[in-house]
Amino acid sequence: MRVVEVERAVRAVREHCSSLDRPRVVTSGNFASPVTLLGPLLAELPSARLHALNAQHDLPMHDGVVPETTFVGPGFRRHPRLAYVPCRLSMVPRLFNGPLAPDVVVVHTTTPRDGEVSLGLEVNVLPAAIEAARERGALVVAQLNPRMPWTFGDAVLPLDALDFGVEVDAPLTTHVARPPSDDARLIGARVAAEIGDGATLQAGIGEVPDATIGGVLERRGLKVWTEMFSDGVLVLERAGALDRGTPVRTSFVFGSQELYEWVDDNPRVRMLRTETTNSPAAIAQQPAMTSINTALQVDLFDQANASRIGARIYSGFGGQTDFTVGASHSPGGRAFMALRSWHPRADVSTIVPLVDEPVTSFQHGAVVTEQGIAWMWGRNEREQAHNLIEHAAHPQVRDDLWEEARGLGLA
Repeated sequence: MRVVEVERAVRAVREHCSSLDRPRVVTSGNFASPVTLLGPLLAELPSARLHALNAQHDLPMHDGVVPETTFVGPGFRRHPRLAYVPCRLSMVPRLFNGPLAPDVVVVHTTTPRDGEVSLGLEVNVLPAAIEAARERGALVVAQLNPRMPWTFGDAVLPLDALDFGVEVDAPLTTHVARPPSDDARLIGARVAAEIGDGATLQAGIGEVPDATIGGVLERRGLKVWTEMFSDGVLVLERAGALDRGTPVRTSFVFGSQELYEWVDDNPRVRMLRTETTNSPAAIAQQPAMTSINTALQVDLFDQANASRIGARIYSGFGGQTDFTVGASHSPGGRAFMALRSWHPRADVSTIVPLVDEPVTSFQHGAVVTEQGIAWMWGRNEREQAHNLIEHAAHPQVRDDLWEEARGLGLA
């Protein structure tokens, strides 16, 4: 790796891409995007595809940039040029050796240490992208930031994996969670009551996961195997709920500055590649694997739509399919689908007769709302529909759902 000024890195990228029609730039997503470097780099490319997972609003894009992703974040959502590629997150790394081969990879790392750098908060699909770039002679450029936490595992890269490094001292983006609503607390409490000592958690972000974590602080020997985590894991650590003999394993992190300081140089945190964290087979090997996901809708056949609103893509598969399948195969594991029974903004029931949009996941262990727990696993389809209507649906739509259930042969 050569440490250069930003102008030299930009010139190298421009020259490398000069003969390419709409080169593909793969970059760190979520809250770890190398924005300071990406801005001048993309400005020098008349046209480009910018591939990022869960892109935030701060990504710099001009009219020649096509946002491309397998999971739509707020920065790309509703974008008129959005190129959404449906794919399970566990399989996204394979795309970089096939139809989504990178021409440039731009990552956000620590500054060098002993001939290595760390990807810090965002490992995810980046190791696969870097390897694909190396194999095809593409460029890999790093934004070297002294504020990026040093993390271990698959986050650590040798310097020869990078072509250029640009030193940038920039604050990291943080996320402060809002306190869970009353409904979320009730849902989280219902899920938490089903989690015993020694379970393995998929600890994501959001009101329900935060509320669930608040309900398991008295448990002991808990483990974490997850796609991502936020400050909830730090809460578990301070409560003494975590198994200190087992690393906290994840693929990316975002949260408070306090969380970043805890993660920094912490050997108990192991950052793993997406194809490991999201492998259904690896997830299934975790003891009492408990996955907690959410959806926009669940229908009477226990099919969940978490991806689309009408014909418009809202997010994507993400890790929901991977963790639902993996947790279901884990010894003592269960896959929970947790959501409010009533969508507050759309003012509609989230339990519907039949989803109109493409299905994201199905065959959950249980569907949990503030109304109760509807157990799915091992029940026949009529029992599943009964449980959803009587224990998960909002009371004001239950009569209508029973009428629809009779029409569907479920009553």
